[in-house]
Amino acid sequence: MKLFISADIEGCAGLVLPAETHKQESIYRPFAEEMTKEVLAACEAAHEMGADEIVVKDGHGDATNIDPFQMPEYVTLIRGKSGHPYNMMWGIDDSFDGVIFIGYHAPAGDPRFPVSHTSTGNSLYIRLNGKYMSEFMLNAYTAASHGVPVLFLSGDEAICSLAGELVPGIETAASKWGEGAAVVCRPKSAVIQQIRCGIKKALRKDFSACRINMPERFVYEVTFKDWKRAYQMSFYPGMKPVDTFTDRLETENWMDVVTAHSFVVY
Repeated sequence: MKLFISADIEGCAGLVLPAETHKQESIYRPFAEEMTKEVLAACEAAHEMGADEIVVKDGHGDATNIDPFQMPEYVTLIRGKSGHPYNMMWGIDDSFDGVIFIGYHAPAGDPRFPVSHTSTGNSLYIRLNGKYMSEFMLNAYTAASHGVPVLFLSGDEAICSLAGELVPGIETAASKWGEGAAVVCRPKSAVIQQIRCGIKKALRKDFSACRINMPERFVYEVTFKDWKRAYQMSFYPGMKPVDTFTDRLETENWMDVVTAHSFVVY
């Protein structure tokens, strides 16, 4: 069995402040270590269930958060940013049997987690076919474009709920839940155990229940915080201004959405 793991940091155990995600801050290191532990737990659980080839994509910031020296011999870790529009999913192709997401978080515009955002902090919110687009939604559709089912997600309670709406067959593990600027955290040992158990349960199931049917058409809308940025990005090929703060792209090609997103919100 060949699995792809895409990992982020904001949805890992304990994290509540943006500064805790930034490498230059003194409080960052414990959370990078926790991200490594949660990814390692996911890899070990999957390997115990028969996954003999696992590719892990470090998906946060400059993509050098996971300790490469902690990864087992059956894991290939992708560090750094290639520049490919797939970004957090770079390395995925049709050969994988399933995808796992670790440490994911609520999207921009979702008040249920204080560090909610989608890819960067430049958007107030992003909508895809009328729904708030999370990094999970973006990356799950990318997996689906290759015919790869989405099996498991860990992260804050809001993104776990949203993942279940998009992929009814998915297994999830909630690390915490938010209200206002606060987060109620589960113990990291409990989060690790939830990840292990959730992945084992996911890998026992029929993967067909975790396949996503791609829409025939995509309407991608970004509402920026800065009207000047909205004006500038309205000149990206295919993007059209909707109002002072919002630009829209309509297409039948998923790669158009992924490519536009990799340019206009960064």
